[in-house]
Amino acid sequence: MSYEVKRDFIGYGANPPDPQWPNGAKIAVNFVINYEEGSEPSIELGDGYTENGLTESHGLNQLKSGRDLAAEGMFEYGSRVGFWRLTRLFAERGLPLTIFGCAMALERNPEAAAAIRAAGYDVCSHGWRWVKHFELSEAEERDHIARAVASLEKTIGHKPEGWYCRYGPSVNTRRLVMEHGGFLYDSDYYGEELPFWLTVDGKPQLVVPYSITNNDGKYAGWMGTSDQWFSYICDAFDMLLAEGRAGRPKMMSVGLHQRLIGHPARAVGLQRVLDHMLQQQDVWITRRVDIARHWVATHPYPGKGLNE
Repeated sequence: MSYEVKRDFIGYGANPPDPQWPNGAKIAVNFVINYEEGSEPSIELGDGYTENGLTESHGLNQLKSGRDLAAEGMFEYGSRVGFWRLTRLFAERGLPLTIFGCAMALERNPEAAAAIRAAGYDVCSHGWRWVKHFELSEAEERDHIARAVASLEKTIGHKPEGWYCRYGPSVNTRRLVMEHGGFLYDSDYYGEELPFWLTVDGKPQLVVPYSITNNDGKYAGWMGTSDQWFSYICDAFDMLLAEGRAGRPKMMSVGLHQRLIGHPARAVGLQRVLDHMLQQQDVWITRRVDIARHWVATHPYPGKGLNE
């Protein structure tokens, strides 16, 4: 019987496994830059409207023309300015990054793609374009996955090892990602703080969960200042680190968007978060692919029966 997405309200339960992070670390932290600018819906790309998600634009120009020049500029700020500010903060501290890369977006900024390659950041495919995969037919989604992989192989120099949808996945996404092959993991899940295995059509699939909670998307909602974001992210980090030291180590994903936290008044919050984490002991700040590789080596697939 073909794989079906099933809900699981139990997971690891009261006794999650010890991840055995390298060097005895009590928390693994992964920072992700979502590189989306240039792949979003736009008049230019024939979509009939301008995407304004995670920007300060409210779509006022769309009422008549469908085109929002304010939102377009805000997206362009992300790739023109925000990317360089964020990567500089990490480079100055010698810290790694993961890029959730929309393939078309990276095609449109070869300089940024070259910088990603040179820095050794890992790239997790964020799709071919910023589209709603759950609205695609199975054939369309299969094509988008193939296009994304082929494109990233050209811009980054190798195939992506992870997959993460923009918007939520469809019920077919994980199966189609595995059908395409070549992916070490997917991150299309928000319900856990440790990686875990699934069995999909008799084959193992590693899930490295992501977080929209520990995310600069809060700046597009109720949060206004860098102090608020710093406090919010550090509270999560401090609790997870304390739990890890008490015998329950976890991982923490922190999601960033160039057109949001790339602005100076917001980037200050990220700067403070990085410095706070660097002052602590027992912390492994790492790439997403390294978490996946560690899990494969330390907690190998236990065999059929999972999610079947």
